[in-house]
Amino acid sequence: MTRRRVLFLCTHNSARSQMAEGFLRAFAGDRVDVESAGTEETRVNPLAIRAMAEVGIDLSGHRSKSLDRFLEAPWDEVITVCDGANERCPLFPRSVRRRHWSFEDPSRATGDDEERLQVFRRVRDEISGHVRTLLAALRC
Repeated sequence: MTRRRVLFLCTHNSARSQMAEGFLRAFAGDRVDVESAGTEETRVNPLAIRAMAEVGIDLSGHRSKSLDRFLEAPWDEVITVCDGANERCPLFPRSVRRRHWSFEDPSRATGDDEERLQVFRRVRDEISGHVRTLLAALRC
């Protein structure tokens, strides 16, 4: 069976797309090739790393990556996880299925670290549900 190739795309590749990549990698193992990227390259948000560690997924070795390096790759699915990336998502040269999941940007949360972490947890859990549904749809 051919492994499916999935790219998660967000604006900064700092939280939502990183969490989606982490979940799909954890849930699918070697049945899916998965990457994440941003329309802009920044850094992985420490609160995203912390929220994912709480559910046993380690993002501490992840790095923010620019979409440019993935444009020529043969993706089966490109999934935007924020409205900004969806609006700026380029056309891919190969046939690809596009999906859009709109999640709140947890990086914009205000308050102290605990209040902000609560937002990351909520968005994390929403992403987890979407990734589980995707995995069932991919039948892999």
